[in-house]
Amino acid sequence: MSLIVVHAISLPPGEFGGEGIFGLFSNCLDASAHPYFAQISSLRVSAHFLLRRDGELIQFVSCAQRAWHAGLSSWNGRQRCNDFSLGIELEGCDDMPFETAQYRALRELIRALCVAYPIEAVVGHSDIAPGRKTDPGPCFDWRRLASIGDFPGACR
Repeated sequence: MSLIVVHAISLPPGEFGGEGIFGLFSNCLDASAHPYFAQISSLRVSAHFLLRRDGELIQFVSCAQRAWHAGLSSWNGRQRCNDFSLGIELEGCDDMPFETAQYRALRELIRALCVAYPIEAVVGHSDIAPGRKTDPGPCFDWRRLASIGDFPGACR
């Protein structure tokens, strides 16, 4: 794995703390639990990690396995980013700021991943799927993430 992709997700959209994300990433989303879920219940997607609003870290897929988080994507001329990236979902959305606890937890997770893998870049979903995806969105503060400390090794 050489790339980290940062995403944002809330299910239902704009709501936090529910079980929708777990259902989606476990391929068992209850389509009847919310009107929006009927539109997405057939999707088969996953991420390696989820960071809840309070900074809780949950792992869905082993880093040794492919997760289905990037979709149609490319980075530096390489297609199919799922093949060489780790996906980190932040519980959030385009129009609300992320929490301090999420930035801290994300920073620590990135540090650990950079020690374990030859990470070349940390990017947003919007960077690998421009025009198709907007997350982590305009409320994600890349400078704030960088200000928490230096990335080790290849992550600098």
